[in-house]
Amino acid sequence: MPADVPHGAASSRATDRPLRATDRPGDASPFALGLLLRRAHSRAATVMTEALRPLGIELRHFAVLIELVNHGPTVQRDLATATGSDKAGIMRIVDDLERRKLAVRKAVPGDRRARAVEITPQGLELFDAAHVAAEPLAERLVAELAPDEPARLMDLLTRFTHPAGGEDTA
Repeated sequence: MPADVPHGAASSRATDRPLRATDRPGDASPFALGLLLRRAHSRAATVMTEALRPLGIELRHFAVLIELVNHGPTVQRDLATATGSDKAGIMRIVDDLERRKLAVRKAVPGDRRARAVEITPQGLELFDAAHVAAEPLAERLVAELAPDEPARLMDLLTRFTHPAGGEDTA
């Protein structure tokens, strides 16, 4: 085995070379799943960005609207955590949403410094319009799959990201 490969490291049987992580079909690397998920996310994000563009928002805005629809008024620090943003980033996103009258900040009773963000009726209208706009593009994402495979993929990804009895990693 080559000197740069630690004893016991996985290697390709045909060439006795170490496996190298790629995201090519058939990759047997332990990193393959993560790399494929990253590529799948990138592809889906590109398509969903295309759906949102005519509505004048970006995925980062939509991620906040999703949280507000799912959880109701939410303090900014919790929105930052839920969307993978930081304090400054979430402030900019909420500023954008407020300028467009899609969300409003309201005082949190008992905490003078905290502000809860709430979706507006216009925000709900845009949220619903985004789903209508995304439908044909989402269908394009799974066009290469057999008719039963999109539902299977959703089931697998749901179980992967929300393990039974485990904690969410998102």
